[in-house]
Amino acid sequence: MSVKPRIETAFERLLFRSRWLMAPFYAGLVLALVMLLAVFVKDLIYYVPKALSLSHELSSNDAILAVLTLVDLSLAGNLLLIVMFSGYENFVSKLDLDGETDRPPWMGTVDFSGLKMKLIASIVAISGIQLLKTFMNIGKTGYELNTTEALWGVIIHLTFVVSGVLLALMDWLASKTDKH
Repeated sequence: MSVKPRIETAFERLLFRSRWLMAPFYAGLVLALVMLLAVFVKDLIYYVPKALSLSHELSSNDAILAVLTLVDLSLAGNLLLIVMFSGYENFVSKLDLDGETDRPPWMGTVDFSGLKMKLIASIVAISGIQLLKTFMNIGKTGYELNTTEALWGVIIHLTFVVSGVLLALMDWLASKTDKH
C-alpha cells in the first residue's frame, strides 16, 4: 500500500470542493424561474380579459394559441425545476429535506441519464408547441407565412426528436453492456 503525497490529497480535496462553484448557477436558475413566472402572469393578465370580454372577442384559435403559450411557459418552468433539483443533487449536494411531506418522488432518483432524457423530452415538447403555434397562424388575416422560417422550424424540431431517440438508444445500449 502506498501513501498518497500530501499535495495530491490536497488537490483532490480542492477538486471535490469545487463542485460548490455550481451553486450560483442553480441560484441563477431560480431567478430564471421567477422571470418565467413574471412572463406567465403578464400573458395571463393579457389573455383573460380578452377571453371574458364580449366586445373584444377572442377566437377559438386565439384562445388555443394563448393556452399553448401558457403551456409552453409551464413546460419551460418544469424543465428549469428538473435541471435545478437534479443538477444540484447529482453534482453539488443532496437536498436535506427531512420532514418535507410533499417532496416529489422523482427527486433524488434522477441520474444524469434520466436528466438528459427529461431535458430532451421537454425540449421536443416546447419545440412542438412552437411549431404548432406557427401552423395555427397559417391562413389568419394579417399573418404572412415565412416558409423558410417554417421549414427551419420543422427541421429543428425533427433534429430534436432524432437526437432524443438516439440518446435513448445510446442509454439503452449502455445499460445492456457489462460495466467495467
